Amino acid sequence: MIQRMPEGVDSKFRLALLIARRAEQLMRGARPKIETEKPVKPTRLAAQEFDQSLIRWDYGPEGGVLEETGGEPAAEETPAEEEARV
Repeated sequence: MIQRMPEGVDSKFRLALLIARRAEQLMRGARPKIETEKPVKPTRLAAQEFDQSLIRWDYGPEGGVLEETGGEPAAEETPAEEEARV
C-alpha cells in the first residue's frame, strides 16, 4: 500500500480517484507497467504503479487525467470501437 503521497498529488482524495481511474483502465485491458509473479487485483496494481511513480497525470475534468508515459504508442480505435464508445 502507498506509504507516501506521490509527487504532485495534492490530497488523499485525488490519489484515490486517480488509482480508481487507473484500475478501471487495467480492467478494460490496459497493459500493467509492473511485472508480477502472481495475479494482483487491478486496484492494488494501480496503487503500486503510483507508489513507484510510473503513472503521470495532470489536472483536468473530473479530478485528473492519466497520461501515457512514452513507452508504447497508444492503439488507435477502429470506427466500430469508436461508435460503440459513443
